[in-house]
Amino acid sequence: MTENIEQLRLSEIVKNPYQPRVVFDEGKIQELADSILENGLLQPIIVRKSKLIGYELLAGERRFLASKRAGLTTIPAIIRDYSDEKMMTLSILENLQRENLNPIEEARSLNLLTQKIGMTHDEIGKSLGKSRSYVSNTIRILALPKEILDLVEDGKLSLAHARTLLAEKDTKKQLLLAKRIINEKMSVRELEYIIYPPSSRKKVKDKNIFVSEIEEKLKKELGNQVKIKTNKNYEGSMTLHFDSIASLEDLISRLSKKTH
Repeated sequence: MTENIEQLRLSEIVKNPYQPRVVFDEGKIQELADSILENGLLQPIIVRKSKLIGYELLAGERRFLASKRAGLTTIPAIIRDYSDEKMMTLSILENLQRENLNPIEEARSLNLLTQKIGMTHDEIGKSLGKSRSYVSNTIRILALPKEILDLVEDGKLSLAHARTLLAEKDTKKQLLLAKRIINEKMSVRELEYIIYPPSSRKKVKDKNIFVSEIEEKLKKELGNQVKIKTNKNYEGSMTLHFDSIASLEDLISRLSKKTH
């Protein structure tokens, strides 16, 4: 399909109200601005006609910001006719597919698709090539207090730490533990030792750190809970959790893709 590219005045374009990304790396914006001055803008932005005046940005906000910083007055743009719902959906999916959102932005974006668009976790997963479990587990992180989400977003607290804090249901204790993690440079394993009841502490403590890291890596890759049991000779078994036929089929499909 051939699309016309028009030169639009930057002053006529407003930011996308459905843009999930709030913070942009200033250094990267400047790098792109320098590149635009040297080589020109190689890829047009995508906009739609505003209901009020001018145009609303759909895709290419980094290019838009960098062009303004470079001192340009016009920018190449593709104009499309999208409804509010379609624009929101495509804006969020475009950002998620680029995989440049921080964990909290990603979680909020996925949640927007469920709350505002009405997409199921399974539908979102299929749109992004991820499992339903991955989507559900990512959104779950938003149950934590805003103070903790801010720490993750600022890079002061890891996503693995935040996920572990979900096991502690008391908000005040979550916040206190978050401070301890930062001040004491606490590992995820040390945090688990504090959160889980005494009956499960030996299990957490005795598990080989290498095996635990493999579990965490596989969980991120597959979006499913992974449990590995080994003896001292590293003989054992691995269990992949699924909670429905659809989840199982999705898991099998993802594993098949990784073996081809």
